[in-house]
Formats: sequence, structure tokens, C-alpha cells
Amino acid sequence: MLIKQTTKLRAWLYQALFIIGIIGICWLLIDTLLGNLAHQGIVTGLDFLDNNAGFGVIFSLIDYNESDSYGRVFFVGLLNTLLVAGLGIVFSTILGFLLGIARLSHNFLARNIASAYIGLFRNVPLLLHLFFWYFAVLQPLPGPKQSLHVADALFLNNRGLYIPTLIDNANTTIWQYTIGISLIIIMLFLISANKRKSSATSSAKSSNISDNKISEKTNTKKGTLLLLFICVCTLLSIFVGSPYDLNTPVFGRFNFSGGTVIIPELIALVLALSLYTAAYIAEIVRAGIESVPNGQKEAANSLGLSPSDSLRFVIIPQALRLIIPPLTNQYLNLTKNSSLAAAIAYPDLVSIFAGTVLNQTGQAVEIIGITMLVYLSISIAISLIMSLYEKKSRWNQ
Repeated sequence: MLIKQTTKLRAWLYQALFIIGIIGICWLLIDTLLGNLAHQGIVTGLDFLDNNAGFGVIFSLIDYNESDSYGRVFFVGLLNTLLVAGLGIVFSTILGFLLGIARLSHNFLARNIASAYIGLFRNVPLLLHLFFWYFAVLQPLPGPKQSLHVADALFLNNRGLYIPTLIDNANTTIWQYTIGISLIIIMLFLISANKRKSSATSSAKSSNISDNKISEKTNTKKGTLLLLFICVCTLLSIFVGSPYDLNTPVFGRFNFSGGTVIIPELIALVLALSLYTAAYIAEIVRAGIESVPNGQKEAANSLGLSPSDSLRFVIIPQALRLIIPPLTNQYLNLTKNSSLAAAIAYPDLVSIFAGTVLNQTGQAVEIIGITMLVYLSISIAISLIMSLYEKKSRWNQ
């Protein structure tokens, strides 16, 4: 008994000494850092975020000008980073699933094209892919005057992709009120329909009325309501007019005016991240599909399901249990790899906040700490969302 207590006490002592050592090292590093900053005349804190930035940004999702503060620059970079990460996740997931399914296709051409794609993009560094799309594909495009165009509405040149935008007109308010009232009526109808369906289902058990007849009546009413809603929108279009006008890009003396432009830095970054990550997602999807027992596939075939229905309703739902965890890792990698935007001057968080702002203010500790905290928060949020989705998928199965 005494030997066990001594061993337990010794274990606690070792752990306490380890924690004290870690605290001591951290205190020494912080004390040295603060001393060096004070020696260089650098004041610590976040007051610098209120100072004027004094530099422009080529792309921003929110209003920004050179007189705005460094705090505004932070939000510009954050939103630009989230935009790239969101677009990359969507496009890479769609392409990755298609390639993963194609890898298992019985079609010789589709299978080998998917295999060649995966081999090419997985074995070349992401930075080289980024340079290829930016310097070798987008930059050599002709200037605005010789733009590549489609139907005189889409224009592609070395300054970006110019696309039409929708702008409000005088009819927008009428549309908003009419559609809003229609949606409220639809919601009230659906709520009352669900209540009537539940009461009809309970009474049907005693009167031997089949649930299929009740469902058919409910679906018929919903279809009629949807048709009426379409008729309302059609009548509004005829008698009131469209709620929006199309603002098409028009070439002026030196550049286009009207519409909106997607800068080549954004195009190159989204393409490189999406195509590169899709190769890894494809292999994850292929492995997940192959993990489903052959008996499940044979059972789907015996029920007369088509190959597409078999994938959609039988194979993919079971494969998701193995697909989601490594898929989450790829989403995290894509989000962190978006920091390579600094290599082509896309104004993301690393480029303009941890780059330009850091060079102007010298607040290295605060800026790098904030940037690391932001990427950590984004990664944790993605992990939580995917974890919740994984639990929901398992529960549904």
C-alpha cells in the first residue's frame, strides 16, 4: 500500500514539475519578447487597428478606400479568404465526387481520364499549379480591347472576367411586397396542411383509409399552390415588369464600365485550389465506395435500381461514414492553402494583413497572433460543421 502511494505521489510530482517548467519557459520567452519590443520602441496593443491604412486593395467584398483603418483592412482580408475557401470547397467537392465515381466506371475512357487527372494534380506542387493558371493561362490573355467574349455579355481578358449584374428598378418594391405576402400565405397553408394530414392519418386508422390517398391529396394541394405562385410571378412580370435590370459590361475608351469584374488573381486561386484538392477528394470517394460490401450493390441491382439510383440511395449514403472524416481534412487543407494567395498578390488575410499591415506598423506579435487565431477559428468551425453532418448521417442510417 505504501509503495502504491509513493508511486502515485512521484507521478504527481513529475507532472507538477513538468507544468512548472513549461510555465517558466513561456514566462521567459514573453519577458524576453516584451523587453526586445520595448528596446526597439514598439508599443504593444491593438490601438494600431484604428490608424489609417493609406493603401488600396484591388478586390474587396465590402466598401473600402485608402482612408479606412487597419481594422477595416482586416475584415477585407478575412472576407476575401472566406470567399476563396467557400468557393474552393464547393467546386472541389463536386469535381472530386465526379472523379471518384469515374475512377470506378466501367467506361475505359472515363476511368483512365480520371486516373490521369489524379496522377497529374497530386504529383505537382500546389504552388506550381497556381503559377500555371495565373502566369501561363490568365496573364497572356489579350487586353480589354481584344477581349474574348460570349454573346456580348461575358468578356475575358488579362484584367479579369467581366460579367453582367442585376440592379434594382422602380418595380422592385412591388415585387418584394407581393412575393412576401405570397410566401406567408404558402407557409400558413403548409402548416395547416401538415396539421390536417396528421389528424387525417390518425382517423384513417379507424376508418381503413390508406395513407397513400391522404398523401396524394396533400401533394395535389401543394402542386396547385405552387402553380398559383408561378402564375402570380408570371402576372407580375407581364403587368408590372421585371424587378431588376441587367447591367451589361460595355467597353469604353480604355476599359469596361458596368457589370462587375472577377479579378484574375481570384480566378487563378480558386481554380488551383479546387482542381488540386479535387484529386485527393476523388481518391477518398473511391475508397469510400469500394468499402461498401458487394452484397449491398447486388441487392440494389436485384431491386431494379439504375446505376445512378444505386449510387444515390444505397452506396453513397453508406460510404459517407468513411468519406466524411478524411474529407474534413481536405477542407481544412484547402482553407489553409488559400494563404498561398500572397504569391500572386490576391488580397487575402495573409497578403494584406499579415503582409502589408505588418510591414507598415511593425506590430508582428499582434498581427501574426490575430491571423493564426482566425485560421484556427475557421478550421474549428469547419470541423464542427462536418462533425455534426457526420453524426446526422449516421443517425439517418
